[in-house]
Amino acid sequence: MSSQQVPANVLPEGTELLNVPEYADRLGVPVTRVFDLLGDHKLICVFDDGVKKIPADFLSAKGTTNKFVPGVIALLADGGYTDEEILRFLFTEDQSLPGRPIDALHGHLAREVMRRAQAMAL
Repeated sequence: MSSQQVPANVLPEGTELLNVPEYADRLGVPVTRVFDLLGDHKLICVFDDGVKKIPADFLSAKGTTNKFVPGVIALLADGGYTDEEILRFLFTEDQSLPGRPIDALHGHLAREVMRRAQAMAL
């Protein structure tokens, strides 16, 4: 797990970011549960003026954390990728998908993103 603080500017401009209480509110869970998810590296965050913020794109339409997000984070982290590199992978346009991997995780290309993350981690 990366101990460095990833700056918010690694994400594309306009990326919606939620602080921990806002993310917890969207999930309908206590703030401590979100801190646990971050501590367990099931979620990763950026720092915006010293405040931990989580991309809103990690949430599903159902108001839960997208079920593929922790898996992609784990695959890439186990392969030696830093949190910054994981976020860059998820939020960078990939014409072969097409689109951003984070968007593909919300649709029929989620398994393809998982396959690519697994291949990258080898």
